[in-house]
Amino acid sequence: MAAKLKKGDKVVVLAGKDKGKQGEIQSVSPKANKAVVEGVNVAIRHTRQTQTSQGGRVAKAMPIDLSNLSLIDANGKATRVGFREEDGKKVRFAKTTGDVI
Repeated sequence: MAAKLKKGDKVVVLAGKDKGKQGEIQSVSPKANKAVVEGVNVAIRHTRQTQTSQGGRVAKAMPIDLSNLSLIDANGKATRVGFREEDGKKVRFAKTTGDVI
């Protein structure tokens, strides 16, 4: 099945501690049904010092469930994603505006 959300999409968080935050998808894991979004669901990870990097507390974006994310349309509002065929190709479109993504 085609992915409604892909890497590089601008999304808004619909539920959870980061509700309302916006960011860009950095990676998607379809099997786990999760995505990593920049600046959302950030956790502190403690890392050991190495010769190349300084140790300490490092902020890391953790995966968030795809059901808690929604695409942002041209108006800057959350929208659902639909599929249609144009010129023999399957394309994604925003349900609110009808624009091709």
